[in-house]
Amino acid sequence: MKLANEHDPLGTSAIQSRQGFAHFLNHLLVAYQSNGKDWENQKLGDFLEALAAYATDIDGYYRNISSADELVVNADVASWRVFADMLRGATIYE
Repeated sequence: MKLANEHDPLGTSAIQSRQGFAHFLNHLLVAYQSNGKDWENQKLGDFLEALAAYATDIDGYYRNISSADELVVNADVASWRVFADMLRGATIYE
């Protein structure tokens, strides 16, 4: 399992299953309970608006974090990882 890093603080790149996604959601909840006041989008409506925008723009995120030796994630192919990255992104997306 790939460890979290500066680009992947909640370890979303290792998510490959529904169980991994559920584990991520538990970590996201703990992060919210610990630091939710620091999230960009604290209200549900703001969070959902950011989630919709991030879902549209996530391919840019994947291009930005990719390197020559890293496989680019195809944001158009639904996966547990892409779902997790969208939720994580909505916590900071303006």
